[in-house]
Amino acid sequence: MIQEKLDTGYLVETPEAIELSARLAGPVPRVLAYAMDFAIRTIVLLVIGLAFAFLGNTGIAVILLISFFIEWLYPVVFEVLRNGQTPGKKALGLAVVNDDLTPVTWSTSLVRNLLRAADFLPVGYAFGLVCMISNSRFQRLGDLAAGSLVIYRQAADRRAADLPDVPSQTPPLILDLEDQVAFTGFAQRHKQLSESRKEELATILEPLTQKSGGAAVRYVQGVGAWLLGRRQ
Repeated sequence: MIQEKLDTGYLVETPEAIELSARLAGPVPRVLAYAMDFAIRTIVLLVIGLAFAFLGNTGIAVILLISFFIEWLYPVVFEVLRNGQTPGKKALGLAVVNDDLTPVTWSTSLVRNLLRAADFLPVGYAFGLVCMISNSRFQRLGDLAAGSLVIYRQAADRRAADLPDVPSQTPPLILDLEDQVAFTGFAQRHKQLSESRKEELATILEPLTQKSGGAAVRYVQGVGAWLLGRRQ
């Protein structure tokens, strides 16, 4: 379930009844990020052009081929392999995600970037800008078609930093809401509990987890982190 506010806050309730939140990026930072990426692509193409200019028609063909891939695949590769961030987006703390706040996929990124051609019409990304300011999620045409959003990554990073540094663990069985709250609360309160208290609480679940002591603590924290959306 998705909940939206009048401001830039964005909430998603997962099937596990956990609320994930993010802050949507508006047109201004997105335009600035695009301008930075455009400058990077232009510099790369100028360097390539100088390198192949002496090859005549063959060089022109190579330059055109490389420019095509840089123009259309540059954002896709960075968005999928670099946590939704091109260099421009990273510089401004932005990231592309799916509209359920999960990491962007190859298909999602391809669709949103191929439709930049439509967003550009009639000139200067006019359709894209009009579309962004016309909906509460600041989605351009490509985002609407792909089901993607652009958010501020820093807020998500701060929330992740509040979780314990343990591997995420899939719950051992289907948990009801009360159990989910217990697991997530244990993970979120890891700085407030002493080590002995954490071990005492986690060991209570030994019949379920088959773990005790520090291993039980890390396992229960890992399940809590998984329920809170950290899947790595």
